[in-house]
Amino acid sequence: MDISRKDITTERSGWQWPGLRRARPLDRDIVADILRVDHAGECGAIRIYQAQLWVARWRAPDLDDFLSRTLADEIGHRDRFNALMTARGVRPCRLLGAWGLGGAVLGFVTAVMGRRAILLCTASVERCVHRHLEEQIHWLRARDAAVAEAITAIQVEELAHLDFAEAHGGIAQTAWQKALDWGVTTATDCLIWLSSYGASARLVRWVRE
Repeated sequence: MDISRKDITTERSGWQWPGLRRARPLDRDIVADILRVDHAGECGAIRIYQAQLWVARWRAPDLDDFLSRTLADEIGHRDRFNALMTARGVRPCRLLGAWGLGGAVLGFVTAVMGRRAILLCTASVERCVHRHLEEQIHWLRARDAAVAEAITAIQVEELAHLDFAEAHGGIAQTAWQKALDWGVTTATDCLIWLSSYGASARLVRWVRE
């Protein structure tokens, strides 16, 4: 399989990969990209919920408990990915700042828009995340069982966030809601693609083969 990638042989030559089996060099690269983008995504999610919490105390106080619990979950996810990255010598995503800034702006804007926008934001992000995690888990099972297991556990909590948001008004119905859903989903997909050097798109193709 001929796949163009940046020259990373020197950077990764000394890595140790606990739990990794039957892995080719390309497999190790993809595992690293998965960890890198998932860690960055959690950092972005933390900024979203921090910004929403700051504003929601006066725009949607009934969501304070949900946002606080969700923020705690995302911090735990980030720390878990960070531990997996450290064990494998994986460096953080170069677009980490973009994830943080984008998350903060998205969280602030949706919180100012009100309760429905907060829930729509959560639902849109979590649906996108769930789709990517499913693809990652499917691909990782035969390559890095430890990472697959960690992502599976994290996915359970992400789905709980999605279920809550959809059950309390996070389903797009009007034109502006559908536009917000499309915008959040598209932006998230683009950041995931850029942060993984296109690995997210390749995973979709490989899973379907």
